Amino acid sequence: MGPPDPPPDGATPEAAADGPADPRPRSDAGADDWPELARRAQELAARWVHDGRRLDMRGLSAELGVSRVTLFRHVGGREVLLGRALWLLTERTFAAAERQWELGPEGLRSTGVMRLFNQRIAAAPGLRRLLDDEPALAIRVLTDPRGAIQPGVVAAVEALLRRDVQEAGLELILEPGALAFALVRIGESFLYADVLANRTPDVDMADRLQRALIEGRA
Repeated sequence: MGPPDPPPDGATPEAAADGPADPRPRSDAGADDWPELARRAQELAARWVHDGRRLDMRGLSAELGVSRVTLFRHVGGREVLLGRALWLLTERTFAAAERQWELGPEGLRSTGVMRLFNQRIAAAPGLRRLLDDEPALAIRVLTDPRGAIQPGVVAAVEALLRRDVQEAGLELILEPGALAFALVRIGESFLYADVLANRTPDVDMADRLQRALIEGRA
């Protein structure tokens, strides 16, 4: 699937995405405070995704108190904002998995945290709703190597591996960065298997394969 068709000549991106622009005047409160507006937009979008709501730029701009023109100009469009929202949720999910592992540490940090992370991702109703409603968009954003999510998770997993090497004497079969990338791709393949390959998602299989690679066993 290629990029969306450009808007008609003279039309703004938000008009093409959300229909005709609202002709009523807007105050654009806070429009000059770009860093704060970006943070608010990301937080609100993340909350909507978490709750299973479709990201509607008209509704988001209304709740933020700015025009759609201002919102698009700052966040770069719906797909970009979705990526930011998903990364925020992913980052928090990873941190929660690490905190959970630390409550009762067992085995390697990397295998334990990744297992808990996979379980939390698989059980997230908002993400499942997004995958069901907009599968192509969701997979494109979640697995884009130039986006925020996949590189961010790879970096977090690499940090876990390096910590296990230093603190637990783990001997890796691959360089940490390459192994982290392989582990993340395995997780994506099994967590999103229904969208990617018309197969049932399998968290247990993802865990087994990831653990085998980390521990260097068949």
